Amino acid sequence: MKIRSTLAIGVAAAAALALTACTGGTAGGGAAGPVHTSGELSGTVQFQTWSLKNEKFTPYFEDLITAFEEEHPDVQVDWIDQPGDGYQDKILSQANSNTLPDVLNLPPDIAFPLVTAGKLLDLDKADPSLADKYNEGGWEAYSQFSGVEGTYGLPWYLGSDESWWNMQQLEPYGVAEESLPTTSDGWLDLAKQVAADSAGKVKVVSSMPGVDTFVSAGIKIMDDDSTFVFNTPEAVEIVQKYADAYKAGAMPAESLTGSYGGNAEMYLQGKVAYATGGSGFAGDLRTKAPTLLEHTVATPRPGTPPLFVQGLNVSADSKNKAAALAFAEFATNQENQVAFTKLAVGFAPGTAEGTDEVMDAVSSNLDPAQVKAMQVMFGALKDAKATPFQWTGAMTDYLNQQMALAIRGDATAEETLDKIVQHANDNRIDK
Repeated sequence: MKIRSTLAIGVAAAAALALTACTGGTAGGGAAGPVHTSGELSGTVQFQTWSLKNEKFTPYFEDLITAFEEEHPDVQVDWIDQPGDGYQDKILSQANSNTLPDVLNLPPDIAFPLVTAGKLLDLDKADPSLADKYNEGGWEAYSQFSGVEGTYGLPWYLGSDESWWNMQQLEPYGVAEESLPTTSDGWLDLAKQVAADSAGKVKVVSSMPGVDTFVSAGIKIMDDDSTFVFNTPEAVEIVQKYADAYKAGAMPAESLTGSYGGNAEMYLQGKVAYATGGSGFAGDLRTKAPTLLEHTVATPRPGTPPLFVQGLNVSADSKNKAAALAFAEFATNQENQVAFTKLAVGFAPGTAEGTDEVMDAVSSNLDPAQVKAMQVMFGALKDAKATPFQWTGAMTDYLNQQMALAIRGDATAEETLDKIVQHANDNRIDK
């Protein structure tokens, strides 16, 4: 089970245009006013999940639906599940044919074309009291659609990355667990120090900077008009520090090339002493490098942690909005989210509270390293922020090509960031 927050985002521009053309899209969706869920509810609600009907999760959803129907005897919930592959195409097909389910699972990027076409319910208008019940970063991820007011999804389950350190490699150079850096500047300074002390043998920078690097540093990525603006002096300084670290031998050359297999893979191979990854990385270490796990420490990512979001959304065209919203709220309330994330081990509930309940429930059955990693991740989620959905995979590819030149010293950090930001603005999916 994966957080699929970037799936197919590269085709979102064409998808948005096609959907708007077919639907006569508007700037934002569905509710002209409150949707009342406290009265008598009746009718049928169609509920669609994304690749979750299986041996592990089917009993959970059957129990969830039964519990809701017992509370609302005149409501019937029909559960359908779509396969993982081609999900966005399926969603757009449903939207174009006016057959969207009443309640469906969409990450923010896949929700975007539906929001711009007026196909999703604005939850701020439907029930203004909802925001305080959910993780702040998760709620914001469904509230930042370009040119559109409102919020269009209830955070359902969340993930994040954390830092992983090989203390066996680092301790000989005076690095202790209690003194591991908590800022990007501290991390890059440590990388240069360890590279110098080890004559380049131990490398602590294992990937190029990306948009998440600038998010973590608190740099503004987009302005109020959704124009990319992260070519700032602060971002230039970060890129230059990466270039300095590379020159000092703190970063493997292969991380700048097309053969790069990812910092987690290099960590597993012992090529770097630092990597980023979710709490499930503990399981990879246990399986693939158990000796290395014994010497690995997990800490929060420096700066603002990244946030990966899945949510439940309500169709603006639903013929039964009250029951649909009631079910979406029920499925994402704290009790039911806690029950879900007990099964989806490594993920956190999208509610404002509930992580402690999850940890208490699963700790006794997990590897201690996995427990520690989850504690680290859960503790960071209150401050985590999602990368803007407008940032696409194609933009990342261009960023990597240009960033490699800057880090090798073949271009300046300033001109590199200017080119990356210009390319992103020229290829925005929301224009």
